[in-house]
Amino acid sequence: MNKHLFSLALSLAALSAWAQGGPTMGWSSWNTYGVNISDALIRSQADAMVSTGLKDAGYDHINIDDGFFGGRNTQTGELLIHPTRFPNGLKPVADYIHAKGLKAGIYSDAGANTCGNMYNGDELSVNVGLYRYDQRDADFYFKECGFDFIKVDFCGGDAPQNTQHLALDPQERYTAISQAIKNTGRDDVRLNVCRWNYPGTWVHDVAFSWRTTQDIWNGWASVKDILSQNLYLSAYSSAGHFNDMDMLEVGRSMSSEEDKTHFGLWCMMNSPLLIGCDLTAIKPATLALLTNPELIALNQDPLAQQAYPVEKQNQCFVLVRDLQTQGGPVRAFAVYNPTDQQRAVTVKFSTLCLSGDVTLRDLFNRTDLGTFTASYRVIVPAHGTRIYRAEGTRTERIRYEAETAYITAYQELKNNQTEKTGIYEYADYCSSGMKAGWLGCSEQNDLIWRDVYSAAGGEYTLTLAYISGADRSVTVTVNGERVQTLTGCNSGGWSTVATKSLTVTLNAGRNTVRFSNAADWMPDIDYIDLTPVPNPLGIREVGEKAREGTLGAAWGPDGRPATSQSPLRIERGRKLFVR
Repeated sequence: MNKHLFSLALSLAALSAWAQGGPTMGWSSWNTYGVNISDALIRSQADAMVSTGLKDAGYDHINIDDGFFGGRNTQTGELLIHPTRFPNGLKPVADYIHAKGLKAGIYSDAGANTCGNMYNGDELSVNVGLYRYDQRDADFYFKECGFDFIKVDFCGGDAPQNTQHLALDPQERYTAISQAIKNTGRDDVRLNVCRWNYPGTWVHDVAFSWRTTQDIWNGWASVKDILSQNLYLSAYSSAGHFNDMDMLEVGRSMSSEEDKTHFGLWCMMNSPLLIGCDLTAIKPATLALLTNPELIALNQDPLAQQAYPVEKQNQCFVLVRDLQTQGGPVRAFAVYNPTDQQRAVTVKFSTLCLSGDVTLRDLFNRTDLGTFTASYRVIVPAHGTRIYRAEGTRTERIRYEAETAYITAYQELKNNQTEKTGIYEYADYCSSGMKAGWLGCSEQNDLIWRDVYSAAGGEYTLTLAYISGADRSVTVTVNGERVQTLTGCNSGGWSTVATKSLTVTLNAGRNTVRFSNAADWMPDIDYIDLTPVPNPLGIREVGEKAREGTLGAAWGPDGRPATSQSPLRIERGRKLFVR
């Protein structure tokens, strides 16, 4: 495809996804201004979003963070707005934002006081949170003022972070807030849960997006730390349900390479894109990066896949994701170098599930690189990232890393050992430098690959790579049917990887592979490999011919038979303790 047409196609795809509900794009007041905001400042940022072309690039939210509160009328319960910062209240500001063709966002807390009260000394942020006022405030924000987005913090619910020492249950509070928003009759409000770590799988039924880490700050160490925590969260992101890596610090003080990594990987990993710099003084280089249509198209791709790691090489991570069509011939991959030195990485296309001649396009520079066979060598500077679009012949995925699988009981708010919930850990002795551990002891503390693809179905050899210094067992289930319990899983040490194999049968199309042990601990898991068992009767060959259409079978765009089509839809440590 002509590169100009390709750029246009990507831009149109991004805008289409944006209109349908991709990760939130916009601007937020917090990173640059904290609580020191005003009516005039918010209006000026809305003006700049339009005049700079950011709106045309897909950024459509102007979000007012903490700092607008003026207390609460204790007699009537009415929420008061800051008398000098917003002398005319909130509605005129929201109306101004809407008049620009933009969406308006607001902020609150699940408890009584906000974070600005605790950490910024904002005395009027007492008793202004949603606690005990869920419905009244939801009606005010979304029916009266017309806001379209809300970020809900949790300082007021976390006892060490509020003067009332309220210790509230996050699941109860955010579920109640979500219901109060629904009660307003608005079904288009985006709720962002800000609990500073991945709160638990319950959040998928409550919010549009959720924070997975502590607050970002303006520095490379913060960006690197956030990335290290999100490399293993791809299974917890899907269309309309996004892992939020926090607001963007792009264009403030980091180097150009660090800004590129920051923005590029936020796009690759489907995080919301909320600009944090002053839009009225945005630098040309920053603007060019933030409006790169091909990077935005990654973030807003309708498949809504979060990129996942497939290899760790020379201390760099290789991440990959599908584009346009699930299981199709077009993929995006990134080579991320978190180290302080320049690194060379040779990416084998087989690792990306591509074969034959592979055409590459550099998405940062928006240039075609040509066609390559077998591999591509890239030099990545310190703190740098390179992102490419790759198109070739798609092959079946063989290796499924444990850090790309889903744990039903996964959460990061409580001590995982006392709660007996699984975690993901960095481990240099594992194939991509990570593993899943502390699994088992309940049906919910399982490990599931929910998107195992087979073109034709049939028998496969499943090889489990595990780590255990004691005898442990794991039950393997495929598509809801128990296959076998593997016993005596003892690799000889807690830093030694061993393997066990068994034969499983996969359906044509998407499959689910689950490991569980309801009664006891499972071994830690590095990965599984799935390789087709050679079939002397040629059944797989017949299946491939059917898929190609030479046997007259009807196949859908997702690679499944038409009769069965369905929508396709660190060392930071173990995160054992709450903040």
